[in-house]
Amino acid sequence: MDLVDVLHVLDAVHSTGCRFWLEGGWGVDALVGRQTRPHRDVDIDFDADYETDVLDVLADAGYTIETDWRPNRVELSAPGARWVDLHPLVIDHTGDARQAALGGGWHTFDRSFFTTGVLGGVTVPCVSAEAQRLFHSGYELRAVDHLDLAQLDRCETRSSPLRGRPVHPEGGLRPR
Repeated sequence: MDLVDVLHVLDAVHSTGCRFWLEGGWGVDALVGRQTRPHRDVDIDFDADYETDVLDVLADAGYTIETDWRPNRVELSAPGARWVDLHPLVIDHTGDARQAALGGGWHTFDRSFFTTGVLGGVTVPCVSAEAQRLFHSGYELRAVDHLDLAQLDRCETRSSPLRGRPVHPEGGLRPR
């Protein structure tokens, strides 16, 4: 999935008024400030209250449901090898969130996990480096996971977009 496709998906999700954050490989790239490797899909955490709106706007963009493991996740595909992996979050009044776990229970997201990064000169909401590291635990890492963690390591050893970027109050996209 290329950067143009990712930005189109993010624009579509943003158009619903939904709060959302990149995670996974594109989320790491947003923290780094540039694309660092090819990506099969884009992973998006989003406010579960907007699930119908998000699915509708992505259907309008040509995406159909491929894998439906709701309430944990739903994966969509579109022609041209475009994939979106959606992760619904239940967000409380403090800004903390939780995601249904596949085997039952919940994964918790502290509000400090939500930050912004940059893709293609656009500031985008994403999960923090701390959250990325947490999400890269508890399973056997693939080669791309090791690459993503190495990118986070490199950025944390020098001045980078990983530090000090507050969450945009409207939770949307904006030119940098």
